[in-house]
Amino acid sequence: MLSFLVDWLNLLLRWAHFIIGIGWIGASFYFVWLDLSLRKREKMNPGVYGTSWMVHGGGFYHVEKYTVAPERLPEDLHWFVWEAYLTWLTGFCLLIVQYYLNASTYMIDPAVMPLEPWQAIAISIASLAAGWLLYDGLCRSPIGQKPALLGACVFVVICAAAFGFSHVFSGRAALIHVGALVGTMMAANVFMVIIPNQRKMTASLLAGEAPDPRLGQIGKQRSTHNNYLTLPVLLMMISGHYPMLYSHPETWLVVAFILVIGAMVRHYINRADAGDDFATYSWALLVAAIALVGAIYVTKPDDTPLSAGPVPSDTEMLAILDAHCVTCHAPDPAHESFDQPPGDVVLHTLSHLQRFGDIVIVQAVRGQAMPLGNESEMTRDERQALGAWIEANRQ
Repeated sequence: MLSFLVDWLNLLLRWAHFIIGIGWIGASFYFVWLDLSLRKREKMNPGVYGTSWMVHGGGFYHVEKYTVAPERLPEDLHWFVWEAYLTWLTGFCLLIVQYYLNASTYMIDPAVMPLEPWQAIAISIASLAAGWLLYDGLCRSPIGQKPALLGACVFVVICAAAFGFSHVFSGRAALIHVGALVGTMMAANVFMVIIPNQRKMTASLLAGEAPDPRLGQIGKQRSTHNNYLTLPVLLMMISGHYPMLYSHPETWLVVAFILVIGAMVRHYINRADAGDDFATYSWALLVAAIALVGAIYVTKPDDTPLSAGPVPSDTEMLAILDAHCVTCHAPDPAHESFDQPPGDVVLHTLSHLQRFGDIVIVQAVRGQAMPLGNESEMTRDERQALGAWIEANRQ
């Protein structure tokens, strides 16, 4: 019953995280588009930088952007803040429910680093905080005055984090933590920099003082970072469903390719929304395509024939299933984290192994996503034997 209730909590948190994340990303993308769509008009109100005309849902909208702020601000001024805050909060709660409460299953791989659950959780929390402090320090340093150099440094920091995570956590947890690290940077940008700067500027204007232009410039820089990091972080947050992304030692390289692909696609969309000449930004799609080919190449499965080794006997195969699979993949799992077999895949008999053979090859033979966290310490020879038996006994 406890596992059942935890599953519902997991589902509700994931649902909330998904819904609120859509709100944050939607608002972010909309305002980026709005900024790029602004045009000078013959007649504009005093202090207006540009305007945009839109049509949606059967109505017409006219939006003005002021250079700083109008002389008077209305009482119903809207601040877009809670979407970012709640996205991070629900994401961190989901990290607790999915990973921290099941650290031995989802976070720890003894073959990578034998950790106690409390050690893995402590490393996780400390790394998220350290990642933000390092990123924020780079932005505030002289490097922050050079956008290209700063972007390169942030890229290196994220790739280095991926390398470190892949040598501490299980493959699944490593990529999720890269996504959590980037998501923390993005949410902290809003909470620690963008909104505080906007509040300071608003207070100055209401007091009849000239706001510090650097506050706006800094906020714009962090907002731009969030814009370019959104697509990569989305892919990394769903990476747990795709073992091909993390079931190999080059996780950091996959992260590098994901960053390039996402940033280049976002740059292409930004420039297209701005109405730039296609020839000036078409290169972004080429770079994204090259990075995609690189990612596919790095994640390609081992093509060693599964039938190359000796085929184990049925008795030997049942022993392997009993040692590494049946704890979770039985009609009534003995593993404390599951009330039902994950994915409705049962492997307590040889006939079931034949039925789900293709899934087993992807998850446990070619990849090493299963057993979760390699709790039972399945060896390479056992994986090869598993694959050989499946190939020899295909229905």
